[in-house]
This record gives sequence, structure tokens and C-alpha cells, in this order.
Amino acid sequence: MRSTDPLHRGRLLRAAASRLHPATAPRPLLALMGLLLALATVAPAHAQWKWRDATGRITVSDRPPPREVADKDILQRPFQAQRRDTPEAAAPAASAASAAPAARPAPPSVDRDLEARKRAAEQEKAAKAKAEENKLAAQRADNCRRARSHLATLESGQRMARINEKGEREIIDDKVRAEEMRTVREVMSTECR
Repeated sequence: MRSTDPLHRGRLLRAAASRLHPATAPRPLLALMGLLLALATVAPAHAQWKWRDATGRITVSDRPPPREVADKDILQRPFQAQRRDTPEAAAPAASAASAAPAARPAPPSVDRDLEARKRAAEQEKAAKAKAEENKLAAQRADNCRRARSHLATLESGQRMARINEKGEREIIDDKVRAEEMRTVREVMSTECR
């Protein structure tokens, strides 16, 4: 039996409203609301990339794989990076192919970030190779300069001495001088190009 008393109806409305207010809501309802809020904020951060690393272990992340991971080892890409081979996209392509057999469908969209990373890696690799080449060239030039200086000293004919393994000073004779000059010329043939 329902009451038609307006005072009683107001109390019922206030009681129903108090159950919905967070300060007076029951604890299970608060827990459920908190859980829903947490799920709503976590949902966009779900993992989008999946790849197999060099050891064969499968990795899942919301970030792209490292540069050294080959394209064939990437098992899953984010939605935007995947090819759009849906039936809706295939139907217009099929009708266009039947209308104009010479026309080819557009190539699949390529992940621009991946291409940019590949270009950056290639540029970095080229820069490292160039720096290493410059370093080796500088070392060769220094070795060449030292060898020429040592050869000039040996060819001058002046008296030379060196310290042997025992720590004694010994004078270099003509035989040792000739061997030393041969060794220096070999170094110059490889380093002075």
C-alpha cells in the first residue's frame, strides 16, 4: 500500500538520494565505483606492441621495440600501425581492380615512427663508421710521422744506445741499426699511404 502523504514521499526521495551520494553510499558501492574508475583510466594504457627479442622471449609493451629488433620479429603493432585489410576496405579495392585492371592498389601504410627510427639508426651507424675511420686515419698519420722521424734518426749515422731487458745500456751497432731500419720501413709501407 502506497502512501499519498507528501511528507512521507519526501522522506523516501531523500533516502534514495542519500544512497547515491558518495559520502553516504554503502561501502560495496564505493568499491565498485572505484574499481570502474580505475579500469577506465587503465584501459587506454594497455599494451599495444608485441615482439620476439634476440633470445626468443616474447615481450609485450606499450612502447615500440628497440631498434635492433627485426621487422619480422614484431608480432603485434598498435591499431594505427596495422594494415587495414578489412572486408570493407577490400571491397572497394576489388571493384576498382575490376574496373581498371592496370591500376594497382595503394601500398599499405607504413609506420612513420619505425621508418624515422630506421633512418636515424642508419645515420648514426654511418656517423660512427665515419668517426672510426677518422680515428684510424689520425692514428696512421701519427704512426707514419713517428716512423719517418725514427728512420731519419737511424739514417743519420749518429751513435745510438738503448736499454736492454737487464736494464743495461747497450750501443746499437750497424747490424741492429739495419734491422731496425728494415722494421721501420715495413711500418711506413703500411701506415704512410
